[in-house]
Amino acid sequence: MDPLIIYTAKAAVYLTAFWFVYRIFLHHDTMHGRNRAFIIISVLSAMILPLITVHTSKPLNLPTFGKVLSEVLITGSVTEVSMTENTVLILSVFKWLTIIYVSGLVLFLAKFTVDLLELFLLITRKRSRGSNLIRIEGLGTSGFSAFGHIFINSNLSHQEEKEIIRHEQNHLDHNHSSDIVFIEFMKALQWFNPAIHLFERSLRAVHEYQADQECITRGTSISTYQKLLLNQIFRSRIFRISNSFSNPSMVKKRIIMMSKKPTASFANLKLLIIIPVIASILLAFSTCTEQRPLPGETQEEAYPPPPPPPPPQSGEETATQNQKPPPRNIEPFVLVEQMPYFPGGEIALLKFIMENTNYPESAKNAGTQGKVIVRFCIDEQGRAVRESVLKGVSPDIDAEALRVVRLLPLFEPGRQGGKAVPVWYMVPINFTLK
Repeated sequence: MDPLIIYTAKAAVYLTAFWFVYRIFLHHDTMHGRNRAFIIISVLSAMILPLITVHTSKPLNLPTFGKVLSEVLITGSVTEVSMTENTVLILSVFKWLTIIYVSGLVLFLAKFTVDLLELFLLITRKRSRGSNLIRIEGLGTSGFSAFGHIFINSNLSHQEEKEIIRHEQNHLDHNHSSDIVFIEFMKALQWFNPAIHLFERSLRAVHEYQADQECITRGTSISTYQKLLLNQIFRSRIFRISNSFSNPSMVKKRIIMMSKKPTASFANLKLLIIIPVIASILLAFSTCTEQRPLPGETQEEAYPPPPPPPPPQSGEETATQNQKPPPRNIEPFVLVEQMPYFPGGEIALLKFIMENTNYPESAKNAGTQGKVIVRFCIDEQGRAVRESVLKGVSPDIDAEALRVVRLLPLFEPGRQGGKAVPVWYMVPINFTLK
C-alpha cells in the first residue's frame, strides 16, 4: 500500500477521535481560549502522531507475520500460472485511491491559494496609509477581519460601526487569522475527512465566542449586543479565510453562549481523557518486534534455521542462495515507516513468484494441493533471508515455495527513522490442481 495513503488514513483516525473528544466533553464550555488551543493542538497532533511508532514485543512462541502479500495461485494444469483476481483488484483500488486523494488535495490547495490572493489584492487596493480600517460600499457582510485589517460596510450607522470594529479588533488581537490559515491548509490535507470540516466550523465558532466575550467583558450589555448581532445578518458571500461578524450560521450558537454561566475551572480535568485516546491509537498502530532469546537460550533455539534448499536446477539463478544471512540477534520489524520496495512494486514481486514457481511433479502425481505460507525477512541489504514455512502442505511443495523465495532479487530495504532495518514478510502460495 502507498505510504501516503497509510499516513493519511492514520491521521484521519487521530483527527476523528480528537473531534469526538471535543464534541462530547469540551464544546459546551465557556473556556474559549482552552477550546481554541485544544482544536489547534489536536489538528497538529493528528498530523504528527502517525509519524511516531510504538515498538512492542511478542514472545518467541507466538507467530510473527509481517507484511502479508496477496495470495499467489499456482495451478497444476500444464504450466498455467495466474494471480488471483482479488490481488489485481486490491492493488488497482489502492492506486486509484492515491490518484483521487492527490486530485482532491490539489483542488483544495488551489481554491485556498485563490482565496488568499483575492483577499490580499483587496487589501492592496483598498487600504489607507496609517490605518488598518477599510470601508467598502456594498460589502456583502457588516464586517470581517483578516491579516491585520478590518473591513467594514460603509452603510453602517456610527454606533453599529463602532461595536463591530471593536468585535473585529478582538479577532486581530487574538491573531485568529493565523488559525484560519492553518485550519484551511489542514482541511486541504484531510479534505475527505468530515472531522476536519467539523473542526473548522468549531474553530470559527470559538473565535466568535472569544471576540463576543471580550466585548461583553468591556462593558457592552448582552441584550444590546445580541440585538446588534440579529440586525446584521447577511447571507452574501464571505471570505472563507476571514472572521466575519455576521456569519448567519453561528448567530444562534453565539446568542446561547453569551447567556451561559462561566464554566468552572475544574472542567479542565476533562482534558485528561485525551491521554487514553492517544495511547489506544498509538498501540493500535504500534510496530511489533520479536523478543531477543531468553536467558540461557541459544540463538539457534530462538531462530530455528529453515530446511536446506533443494539442489539448484540448471539455468536457475542461485546467487541469493550463496549469501549469508545477517546475524541472528537482529530483530526484524513487522511494520516500518518505509517498507521494503521490490523493483517494479508489489505486482512485479507477485509476478516474479508466479513465473518462477513450478508445481512439483511428485505433488501432481500424488494429487497433493493446498496453501503454503512462507515467511521471510528482507534484511538491511535488501536480501530475502530467514525463510521458513509457517503453514506447509507437503515436503516437496514446501521446498518449492522456499526455493522461489530464495531466488528473490534485491529489494530496496525498509527504513525506520531513516535507517535501514530488517522487515518480516509473509506470502501465501496456493498450489491447486485443475
